Amino acid sequence: MPASLLTAARAFRAALTAFDPALSSGENCAVVVEELAATEKACASARALAAARASDCGAHRQKGFADAADWLARASGTSTVAARAEMDTARALNDMPDTRAAAAAGELSLAQAQQVVRTEAECPGSETELLRVARSQSLKTLKDKARKRQLEAVDPEELHARQHKERCFRHWRTDLGMVGFAGELAPEVGLPFVNRLDAETDRVRRRARREGNREAREAHAADALIQIATGGGQGKARSADLAIVCDLRAFRRGHAHPDEPCHLVGGGPIPVTLVRELSEDAFIKAVIHDGTRIDTVVHYGRHIKAELRTALELGAVPDFDGVSCIEAGCDRRYHLEWDHVDPRANRGPTSYANLEPRCYPHHREKTERDRRAGLLRGIRAGPDPP
Repeated sequence: MPASLLTAARAFRAALTAFDPALSSGENCAVVVEELAATEKACASARALAAARASDCGAHRQKGFADAADWLARASGTSTVAARAEMDTARALNDMPDTRAAAAAGELSLAQAQQVVRTEAECPGSETELLRVARSQSLKTLKDKARKRQLEAVDPEELHARQHKERCFRHWRTDLGMVGFAGELAPEVGLPFVNRLDAETDRVRRRARREGNREAREAHAADALIQIATGGGQGKARSADLAIVCDLRAFRRGHAHPDEPCHLVGGGPIPVTLVRELSEDAFIKAVIHDGTRIDTVVHYGRHIKAELRTALELGAVPDFDGVSCIEAGCDRRYHLEWDHVDPRANRGPTSYANLEPRCYPHHREKTERDRRAGLLRGIRAGPDPP
């Protein structure tokens, strides 16, 4: 029996019971939050490892439970499914010492550890990269990276067949008498739909706000969905509904080699045969790059021209995974704004190198930083150079 650990745990719970945030400053509470978060992650890791060991030894039966997951779920206040996943992750950690050490130190949560464990099982050799992401980025970013690695490990033809097979849609009546629904669509179908829906939602939301309507975005999205379903809506005004990245050599050959990208921006790998099929009914724009950068696209007006927007929305070379907020620790990928690094008021150009994606809050913060730095003095930009 680890008596020292049990004594420390009980003493810590007593300290938590006595803690009153109102007696501390905001700065001190922020420190407490970060320390408790790390401690909570370390506790969860230790709990999962102990639970897996207890389960393997049959100790749960002495507690009156036939299933160890039921016992852990009762003890931790979670679901049986979550408890079983927790113990499975703990068992896998025994074969992954680096991830186990990071979890034990409170550097990553069990949810993050689950992503690393699952991806390493499907894509051996991915642990080091994902641990780096887990330590420095959000759970969402880690999930995005893990999903990307997992999808890349599957043959594109097989992946597309599995996606088509898993398509589904269901609907039901809610307790309030409304119609609820859920479903899954293959990315070449789902991405254009949600892109059009997002664009229409933005239009509905702007119109509603001008009229003083401050409802949640989800309410405006429901209105936009109805408009699209009934034949209204305008689609995307300035950019493509579906962006495809395909190496020209692969397109001509009919299949891609490992060093030749072929995927949907925001949707994962697809077979070249599907690219050819989709391109038969599409207006195609080409972005030429040398594998490390996109050749300069620049002009001096504020408006982002179509060819520049196309290059920007692909994301960084050579992955072309789409864009997310440039600020460290922010993983927002939707409703981004293109910010001039060197502001237009300071005669900064509208160029590929001078534009960065930022979410609304971080764009406002960047604008205030520029203002304090004296870059937004209301100076009118000069005429466009010849």
